[in-house]
Amino acid sequence: MNRSRKILVYRHAAITRLTHWINVLALTLLLMSGLNIFGAHPALYWGQKATFAHPWVLIAAEQHGQHTVGFTQIGSMKFNTTGVLGYSGKVGEFEQVAFPSWATVPSYRDLADSRHWHFFFAWLFVINGLVYWLVGLASGHIRNDLLPNGHDIAPKNIWHEIAIHARLKFPKGEEARRYNVLQKTTYLGVVLVVLPLMVLTGLCMSPGFNAATPWLVDVFGGRQSARTIHFITAFAIVGFVLLHLFMVVASGTWNNIRSMITGRYAIVTDKPGAST
Repeated sequence: MNRSRKILVYRHAAITRLTHWINVLALTLLLMSGLNIFGAHPALYWGQKATFAHPWVLIAAEQHGQHTVGFTQIGSMKFNTTGVLGYSGKVGEFEQVAFPSWATVPSYRDLADSRHWHFFFAWLFVINGLVYWLVGLASGHIRNDLLPNGHDIAPKNIWHEIAIHARLKFPKGEEARRYNVLQKTTYLGVVLVVLPLMVLTGLCMSPGFNAATPWLVDVFGGRQSARTIHFITAFAIVGFVLLHLFMVVASGTWNNIRSMITGRYAIVTDKPGAST
């Protein structure tokens, strides 16, 4: 007889849920204010100084006869992005602007205001991350839930997880109680590599911080290189978030959202005496 039953297990502690939603808010406002800051000079370079004639990335507009065309250039590749990047706005009221107003905070072009927004949420993001790590280390959450163990990193298990995720098949039953090796390595990669790079390169663009630690800019190959790395890591985070949202929907939207609101995650199990 099949005695499988659905139960709710406690998957996310209160501090994990709280810091998660604060991160959602902070990262959203950081991205939108960062786009406004970038719009003041929408080009990226490598090295210490800007080589205006040879940007690595450029978002701008140019005249084609009587028409204005927005474009995005990455290296030697150039794309027409009229209406989205370089030249956009309300229908019939386009203007030369790197990003549309709906994507920036504030919605109008103001470098000073956008910096105020950016710095405030940057500090909120950093403090929130420190709280998560300190509590996670003290409670054992980092060690028990995020650090891969011997079974996780076994080649056979890694290939197994890659194969089932490629087919959009996800852990069920008791396996769903824990993060799998792909989740663990992705989260740790973001938290230990991408986010620190984003924070440190962001600090490199602060004149006050440059005065206190002038060597940090050199570590990243110059001020313009630090600025470029900052935007690369920022969009790496955007890519991570989009992939994360896709997996949330593909593996059960409501179940995942509920687990991040109440902490409870539904699994189907036939294990006797399974607790909630």
